[in-house]
Amino acid sequence: MSNAPQRKPVMVHDDSRPVPAGPRHRIELDGTEALRLLGSVSLGRIVFTRHALPTVRPVNHALDGGDIVIRTHEGAALTSHAQGADDPGVVVAYEADAIDPQTHLGWSVVVTGYARLVTDPEDLARCRTLVRPWVDQAMDQAVRIRPDLVTGIMLTAEDRSGAA
Repeated sequence: MSNAPQRKPVMVHDDSRPVPAGPRHRIELDGTEALRLLGSVSLGRIVFTRHALPTVRPVNHALDGGDIVIRTHEGAALTSHAQGADDPGVVVAYEADAIDPQTHLGWSVVVTGYARLVTDPEDLARCRTLVRPWVDQAMDQAVRIRPDLVTGIMLTAEDRSGAA
């Protein structure tokens, strides 16, 4: 065990901007727009089952031909879960968002689909070029999620839904 002092991450929260008055309006997004927004960010959360319970992990991702690609490592729970899956794969949910904590405006997208471990060497090499892991750990595996259901919402200050 090291005697070196442990450095804690510095988290800064600035709530000096006032939150605009009024409620937010919720606008349903179509699947195409929802996937476009999901592709505009690189961080999301994958939800899968582990020991019969839901498990959530933050991961970075890339879109590849409509599929979501994430990198993982050999010992990861998702890797072993996806590795043992039969066709079409293991059911997962994937969520990404961009909601401003000050204004409470933005969007959220949820994808439900099938995840499979990438085993084809050429596809795995391609996935490794698409997604750069954020953690300092060997991420030599990749998981490809094929969306089956794509939903999303936009939170706006004004009502643009056309509702009266």
